[in-house]
Amino acid sequence: MESKNYHEDLSHIRSMMERSSRFISLSGLSGVVAGLAAIIGAAYVYFVFQREGIDYFDGDRNIFGKELVKELVVIGAVILVVAISCGYIFTANKSKKKGLKIWDATTRRLLVTFAVPLVTGGLFCLVLLYHHLFVLVAPATLIFYGLALVSAERYTLTDIKYLGYCQIVLGLLSFLFLGWGLVAWTIGFGVLHIVYGLIMHKKYK
Repeated sequence: MESKNYHEDLSHIRSMMERSSRFISLSGLSGVVAGLAAIIGAAYVYFVFQREGIDYFDGDRNIFGKELVKELVVIGAVILVVAISCGYIFTANKSKKKGLKIWDATTRRLLVTFAVPLVTGGLFCLVLLYHHLFVLVAPATLIFYGLALVSAERYTLTDIKYLGYCQIVLGLLSFLFLGWGLVAWTIGFGVLHIVYGLIMHKKYK
Protein backbone atom coordinates (compact mmCIF):
# COMPACT_ATOMS: atom_id res chain seq x y z
CA MET A 1 0.00 0.00 0.00
CA GLU A 2 2.81 2.38 0.93
CA SER A 3 4.64 1.47 -2.30
CA LYS A 4 1.52 2.34 -4.31
CA ASN A 5 1.18 5.72 -2.59
CA TYR A 6 4.88 6.35 -3.14
CA HIS A 7 4.57 5.78 -6.88
CA GLU A 8 1.44 7.92 -7.03
CA ASP A 9 3.27 10.74 -5.25
CA LEU A 10 6.19 10.47 -7.68
CA SER A 11 3.79 10.55 -10.61
CA HIS A 12 2.10 13.64 -9.18
CA ILE A 13 5.44 15.37 -8.63
CA ARG A 14 6.55 14.58 -12.18
CA SER A 15 3.26 15.96 -13.49
CA MET A 16 3.70 19.19 -11.50
CA MET A 17 7.29 19.57 -12.73
CA GLU A 18 6.12 19.04 -16.31
CA ARG A 19 3.46 21.70 -15.93
CA SER A 20 5.93 24.18 -14.41
CA SER A 21 8.65 23.66 -17.01
CA ARG A 22 6.55 23.33 -20.17
CA PHE A 23 3.75 25.28 -21.77
CA ILE A 24 1.22 22.48 -22.31
CA SER A 25 -1.90 24.44 -23.21
CA LEU A 26 -1.29 24.71 -26.95
CA SER A 27 -4.55 24.01 -28.73
CA GLY A 28 -4.71 21.63 -31.67
CA LEU A 29 -7.64 23.61 -33.04
CA SER A 30 -5.41 26.66 -33.38
CA GLY A 31 -3.23 24.62 -35.74
CA VAL A 32 -6.28 23.71 -37.80
CA VAL A 33 -7.38 27.34 -38.07
CA ALA A 34 -3.83 28.46 -38.95
CA GLY A 35 -3.72 25.81 -41.67
CA LEU A 36 -7.04 26.88 -43.14
CA ALA A 37 -5.93 30.51 -43.11
CA ALA A 38 -2.72 29.57 -44.93
CA ILE A 39 -4.59 27.61 -47.60
CA ILE A 40 -7.06 30.45 -48.19
CA GLY A 41 -4.18 32.92 -48.34
CA ALA A 42 -2.22 30.75 -50.80
CA ALA A 43 -5.27 30.41 -53.04
CA TYR A 44 -5.72 34.20 -53.00
CA VAL A 45 -2.04 34.71 -53.88
CA TYR A 46 -2.41 32.34 -56.83
CA PHE A 47 -5.37 34.36 -58.15
CA VAL A 48 -3.34 37.54 -57.65
CA PHE A 49 -0.62 36.06 -59.87
CA GLN A 50 -3.22 35.19 -62.47
CA ARG A 51 -4.59 38.71 -62.30
CA GLU A 52 -1.12 40.06 -62.98
CA GLY A 53 -0.55 37.63 -65.84
CA ILE A 54 2.21 35.81 -63.95
CA ASP A 55 2.82 32.09 -64.35
CA TYR A 56 4.18 31.34 -60.88
CA PHE A 57 5.49 27.95 -61.95
CA ASP A 58 7.94 29.68 -64.28
CA GLY A 59 10.12 30.05 -61.21
CA ASP A 60 13.14 32.32 -61.56
CA ARG A 61 11.86 33.77 -64.84
CA ASN A 62 9.12 35.70 -63.04
CA ILE A 63 9.52 39.41 -62.40
CA PHE A 64 7.52 40.97 -59.57
CA GLY A 65 6.83 44.69 -59.45
CA LYS A 66 7.14 46.72 -56.24
CA GLU A 67 3.38 47.08 -55.85
CA LEU A 68 2.86 43.34 -56.22
CA VAL A 69 5.57 42.63 -53.64
CA LYS A 70 3.90 45.03 -51.22
CA GLU A 71 0.54 43.32 -51.78
CA LEU A 72 2.08 39.89 -51.15
CA VAL A 73 3.71 41.12 -47.93
CA VAL A 74 0.36 42.51 -46.75
CA ILE A 75 -1.36 39.21 -47.53
CA GLY A 76 1.31 37.34 -45.59
CA ALA A 77 0.95 39.73 -42.65
CA VAL A 78 -2.84 39.30 -42.60
CA ILE A 79 -2.49 35.50 -42.60
CA LEU A 80 0.02 35.72 -39.76
CA VAL A 81 -2.21 38.00 -37.67
CA VAL A 82 -5.24 35.75 -38.20
CA ALA A 83 -3.27 32.62 -37.28
CA ILE A 84 -1.73 34.20 -34.15
CA SER A 85 -5.04 35.71 -33.01
CA CYS A 86 -6.94 32.44 -33.39
CA GLY A 87 -4.08 30.54 -31.79
CA TYR A 88 -4.16 32.85 -28.77
CA ILE A 89 -7.95 32.58 -28.41
CA PHE A 90 -8.02 28.77 -28.57
CA THR A 91 -4.99 28.41 -26.31
CA ALA A 92 -6.34 30.91 -23.76
CA ASN A 93 -9.65 29.04 -23.61
CA LYS A 94 -7.83 25.73 -23.12
CA SER A 95 -5.66 27.21 -20.36
CA LYS A 96 -8.73 28.62 -18.64
CA LYS A 97 -10.50 25.25 -18.70
CA LYS A 98 -7.42 23.57 -17.19
CA GLY A 99 -6.95 26.29 -14.61
CA LEU A 100 -3.49 27.16 -15.93
CA LYS A 101 -1.86 30.54 -16.47
CA ILE A 102 -1.27 31.41 -20.11
CA TRP A 103 1.47 33.93 -19.29
CA ASP A 104 4.32 32.94 -16.97
CA ALA A 105 8.09 32.44 -17.02
CA THR A 106 7.75 29.28 -19.14
CA THR A 107 5.65 31.11 -21.73
CA ARG A 108 8.24 33.88 -21.94
CA ARG A 109 11.05 31.37 -22.44
CA LEU A 110 8.98 29.62 -25.10
CA LEU A 111 8.34 32.85 -27.02
CA VAL A 112 11.99 33.93 -26.90
CA THR A 113 13.22 30.52 -28.05
CA PHE A 114 10.65 30.47 -30.84
CA ALA A 115 11.21 34.08 -31.89
CA VAL A 116 14.99 33.98 -32.42
CA PRO A 117 15.02 31.68 -35.50
CA LEU A 118 11.67 33.06 -36.68
CA VAL A 119 12.77 36.72 -36.61
CA THR A 120 16.11 35.76 -38.17
CA GLY A 121 14.23 33.99 -40.95
CA GLY A 122 11.94 36.97 -41.44
CA LEU A 123 14.89 39.33 -41.84
CA PHE A 124 16.58 36.87 -44.19
CA CYS A 125 13.45 36.77 -46.35
CA LEU A 126 13.36 40.58 -46.46
CA VAL A 127 16.92 40.50 -47.78
CA LEU A 128 15.81 38.00 -50.45
CA LEU A 129 12.99 40.35 -51.43
CA TYR A 130 15.41 43.27 -51.55
CA HIS A 131 17.59 41.36 -54.01
CA HIS A 132 14.52 40.25 -56.00
CA LEU A 133 15.15 36.57 -55.19
CA PHE A 134 11.42 35.96 -54.79
CA VAL A 135 11.58 32.30 -55.75
CA LEU A 136 13.66 31.55 -52.64
CA VAL A 137 11.30 33.15 -50.12
CA ALA A 138 8.81 30.30 -49.71
CA PRO A 139 11.48 27.61 -49.10
CA ALA A 140 13.28 29.90 -46.63
CA THR A 141 10.14 30.60 -44.61
CA LEU A 142 9.46 26.87 -44.27
CA ILE A 143 13.00 26.11 -43.10
CA PHE A 144 13.25 28.91 -40.53
CA TYR A 145 9.74 28.19 -39.25
CA GLY A 146 10.68 24.53 -38.84
CA LEU A 147 13.83 25.51 -36.94
CA ALA A 148 11.72 27.73 -34.66
CA LEU A 149 9.37 24.83 -33.88
CA VAL A 150 12.23 22.45 -33.12
CA SER A 151 13.84 25.06 -30.85
CA ALA A 152 10.58 25.72 -28.99
CA GLU A 153 10.02 22.01 -28.31
CA ARG A 154 11.97 22.14 -25.05
CA TYR A 155 9.34 24.45 -23.52
CA THR A 156 6.12 22.95 -24.88
CA LEU A 157 4.63 19.70 -26.22
CA THR A 158 7.39 17.49 -27.60
CA ASP A 159 5.18 16.55 -30.56
CA ILE A 160 5.72 20.00 -32.06
CA LYS A 161 9.28 19.08 -33.09
CA TYR A 162 7.92 16.55 -35.60
CA LEU A 163 5.97 19.31 -37.31
CA GLY A 164 9.21 21.29 -37.32
CA TYR A 165 11.16 18.46 -38.94
CA CYS A 166 8.52 18.14 -41.66
CA GLN A 167 8.68 21.88 -42.36
CA ILE A 168 12.48 21.80 -42.64
CA VAL A 169 12.50 18.80 -45.00
CA LEU A 170 9.75 20.34 -47.12
CA GLY A 171 11.65 23.63 -47.31
CA LEU A 172 14.86 21.91 -48.41
CA LEU A 173 12.99 19.91 -51.04
CA SER A 174 11.32 23.04 -52.38
CA PHE A 175 14.78 24.54 -52.97
CA LEU A 176 15.29 21.70 -55.47
CA PHE A 177 12.04 22.50 -57.29
CA LEU A 178 12.09 26.27 -57.64
CA GLY A 179 8.86 27.63 -58.96
CA TRP A 180 6.77 25.30 -56.81
CA GLY A 181 7.31 27.26 -53.61
CA LEU A 182 3.66 28.29 -53.34
CA VAL A 183 2.63 24.63 -53.45
CA ALA A 184 5.22 23.73 -50.81
CA TRP A 185 4.11 26.71 -48.71
CA THR A 186 0.48 25.56 -48.95
CA ILE A 187 1.42 22.03 -47.90
CA GLY A 188 3.69 23.18 -45.06
CA PHE A 189 1.68 25.98 -43.50
CA GLY A 190 -1.69 24.65 -44.61
CA VAL A 191 -2.01 20.88 -44.85
CA LEU A 192 0.64 19.97 -42.26
CA HIS A 193 -0.83 22.43 -39.75
CA ILE A 194 -4.29 20.96 -40.18
CA VAL A 195 -3.06 17.37 -39.85
CA TYR A 196 -0.90 18.25 -36.82
CA GLY A 197 -3.73 20.23 -35.23
CA LEU A 198 -6.24 17.40 -35.58
CA ILE A 199 -3.77 14.87 -34.13
CA MET A 200 -2.96 17.14 -31.18
CA HIS A 201 -6.63 17.93 -30.57
CA LYS A 202 -7.44 14.22 -30.41
CA LYS A 203 -4.40 13.38 -28.29
CA TYR A 204 -4.62 16.21 -25.74
CA LYS A 205 -8.29 17.20 -25.72
